[in-house]
Amino acid sequence: MNRRNFLQKAAVFGAAVTVGSRFAMAASGPAMVKIAVFDVDGKPTGVQTVAKVQKSDAEWKKQLQPMQYAVARRAETERPYSGATWNEHAHGVFRCVCCDLALFRSETKFESGTGWPSFYQPIAKENVIEKIDMTLGMERTEVLCRQCDAHLGHVFDDGPRPTGMRYCMNSAAMTFHKTA
Repeated sequence: MNRRNFLQKAAVFGAAVTVGSRFAMAASGPAMVKIAVFDVDGKPTGVQTVAKVQKSDAEWKKQLQPMQYAVARRAETERPYSGATWNEHAHGVFRCVCCDLALFRSETKFESGTGWPSFYQPIAKENVIEKIDMTLGMERTEVLCRQCDAHLGHVFDDGPRPTGMRYCMNSAAMTFHKTA
């Protein structure tokens, strides 16, 4: 085999591997997640497996206001007592600002004195992810939306009964929907 034939065969093999890899990735499809679904009144309608919401930074910037983007997509924190829902007392459901997934019920919200909306539990464990966050030189537990990976805030073990947990969330990462 001469050099020219070798290079041609190598190019064909490389192209086949690339096409095969792309086909395999396309065949496997988007990442799937299991979430608990709630209707507009906050009533559970079941658990479903859905495609994880994935968008480019440009798409998120187009969809979200600057503070929402900074918090939900860049894990920044809004100033205390500045968010739209830290002092919300109406009956309703708090949903992800990025994908509208139900996250918390107003019945689990409590006054923590921190200036951020605080809850003692999520609406469904399936709808949030908790992961270790080592920023700021300390270990904390970050809370993310399971459907789109939006940063919501952090959870601490100094909350009220019945769970003893304080889900300290950013208003900018959620929208509030009043229910009857």
